[in-house]
Amino acid sequence: MEIWHIWAIVAILLVIGEIFTAGFALICFAVGSVGGAIAAAAGASTEWQLGIFAIATLVAFFSIRPLLRKLSTKDEIPTNADALIGRTAKVVEPIEVGGKGRVALDGDIWQAESPEQTEIAVGERVEIVARESIVLIVRRK
Repeated sequence: MEIWHIWAIVAILLVIGEIFTAGFALICFAVGSVGGAIAAAAGASTEWQLGIFAIATLVAFFSIRPLLRKLSTKDEIPTNADALIGRTAKVVEPIEVGGKGRVALDGDIWQAESPEQTEIAVGERVEIVARESIVLIVRRK
């Protein structure tokens, strides 16, 4: 077995390992291994192979990895309290001007406040536009 075969096998194993891990680190080493395999196939010495492996890995870490991380978090689905934003709630305690009231959503009662300059009465529907800690920011629907 030639040395470039070993580099190629290592690259394949690293790609498979990347499937089961997060962070896109192993894929950078796989890119470096491909560089080492190309160098070995071209007849480069062991020192050159290792040097090309190191350079290709560093280039991947600082160019490919940030791009992959950005693309992987592009379509994050909001969870927990962030998933409430955009939903409609019902006022169960009046929201006073400059003060707080309470709204009900999915059987839970949340403290809420509104930037509007009028009171929001009990029974009115409001849209959740933001949240600050455990306080929902709402506006009339």
